Amino acid sequence: MEVEQGYQRDHAAVEFRNNFGSSGTLAREIEEGAPVDGFLSAGAKPMDDLQAKGLLVGGSRMKLLRNSLVLIVPQDSKLTGFDGLDDERVRLVAMGDPAGVPAGQYGRETLTSLKLYDKLRAKIVLGKDVRQVLTYVETGNADAGLVYATDARISSKVRVAAVAPESSHEPIVYPMAIVAGSRNQEAARAFVAYLTSAAAKAVFAKHGFTMA
Repeated sequence: MEVEQGYQRDHAAVEFRNNFGSSGTLAREIEEGAPVDGFLSAGAKPMDDLQAKGLLVGGSRMKLLRNSLVLIVPQDSKLTGFDGLDDERVRLVAMGDPAGVPAGQYGRETLTSLKLYDKLRAKIVLGKDVRQVLTYVETGNADAGLVYATDARISSKVRVAAVAPESSHEPIVYPMAIVAGSRNQEAARAFVAYLTSAAAKAVFAKHGFTMA
């Protein structure tokens, strides 16, 4: 991770071990006692659940980043917006599983707000995380998908057909917190503080995030 590499230039002794996955899955792993120092969630609910169970260090939670939700399609698709999703030529629409993937929750909220969710229910295929949704669209196994703008940027095989209106879903905010079971709380606090530095902000901006 680029931010971590920047931090290590001045803190060479710090070692990072990353675990990437859907926020809901990661939260469950923390609940089950996984050795974690810090948790960056793509949505509030997984963090809320951990906080309610006393699994976060008090006062360490903060809103770090913001993102947006976009509708992606294969590069050669003629689809130009959400309105075209109920066209019979659109067979499958991929989105994260709302049960554990924040992007899926935002996706369901968006489609519901646009009065499309019930119309598309039979077409929707659920992914275990945003990257799987991206893969479905990249490979043509889905005609469209709902992912974060930052994920859409990493693929040359898809294009953004539309950006979900901000009013159609809850704000996409990434909270960060230190896990109560951490054995490295001092080091974790120092790194979390670095995440709001000018150097870290520049990296986040380069990848399409805005600061919360």
